[in-house]
Amino acid sequence: MVRKTTRRDFLTGRLGETIPSDASLPTEGGASGAYLPGWLVHVSRSAMAGQFQIFLNAGQYPHGVEKALEALDGLEALEQQMSVFRPDSQIQQINHQAAFGPVEVEERLFGLLELAGQIYQMTEGAFDLTATPLWEIWGFARRQPRIPTEAELAQARQRVGWQYVQLNPADRTIRFTRPGLQLNLGSIGKGYAVDRCAEVLLAAGIEDFLIHGGQSSVLAHGQRRDRPPGTGWPVGLRHPLRPHQRLGELDVKDRALGTSGSGVQFFSAGGRRWAHIIDPRTGMPGEGVLSVTVLAPTAAEADALATGLFLLGVEKTRQLCQHRPELAAIFVVPSRQSGGIETIPVGLSEPIWHPV
Repeated sequence: MVRKTTRRDFLTGRLGETIPSDASLPTEGGASGAYLPGWLVHVSRSAMAGQFQIFLNAGQYPHGVEKALEALDGLEALEQQMSVFRPDSQIQQINHQAAFGPVEVEERLFGLLELAGQIYQMTEGAFDLTATPLWEIWGFARRQPRIPTEAELAQARQRVGWQYVQLNPADRTIRFTRPGLQLNLGSIGKGYAVDRCAEVLLAAGIEDFLIHGGQSSVLAHGQRRDRPPGTGWPVGLRHPLRPHQRLGELDVKDRALGTSGSGVQFFSAGGRRWAHIIDPRTGMPGEGVLSVTVLAPTAAEADALATGLFLLGVEKTRQLCQHRPELAAIFVVPSRQSGGIETIPVGLSEPIWHPV
């Protein structure tokens, strides 16, 4: 399917410029180079409670659509492996059995769990795949948010903690040292799926593409053809409180981007605003941040770090980026002006951020 670039909304903004409205639609057979430079090929599929999309430069790769469809076909197997909403998934097998003994894990999934453990350490425990009981006790799982009692919080916290997860690389097994733990890959799974789609494209020799997974993960590789060399693909960032307003645009090339925010999922009670992103270290919702967008080498890292850094905060993220120059972030926080916001770039050493 070939479409004109209409500044389509992506993660939270828009992609590219619109070509003249009177331009004729190119015919199929774009390998001849007949396509105008602003045209894209767009392939999409619903998966993991969201929409996955792959964009290619039209006419650049004769096998592009075929390989994009092949990449998206792989999402079903990944969802079957990782979803807590599928009773026979491997992650549910782990949740049901790991407290009683070691459970063998498929190689790629084991690697993802190892990455989750590394990000747990990197974020001082702010990113934790076992935090679901806290999210549930605050009522966000049922879409009926409420403030839990101290007793309820204490009971839920007894079932949270990555320190009770043991990974054994020698035999590729996992076990829980405390009963009641459960893993939920919702904060890293979409990014991982985006990375897996990118692997299919790269293996087929497709170097220029953008993949969008749901509302939180983007991976851009190579160059969009109608943009200045070296600028990659434009990805816009949305205002966390005004979804139809953009904050600016990022040039993303050979990197991934992930966003976490509390602009939509929150509730007000007791004169306070309670966000749906719960700090596993305290059992309380994160405060002081409206959204954070993370740039990282892979979409899985960006996805997970967006959650972790939302809770870690600006200053500790600044320290982290000083030691990890491949990482960067853009925080959106409330300003002193009522209803206003402030945008705080962290670790962005390149001129790739273009605020509105």
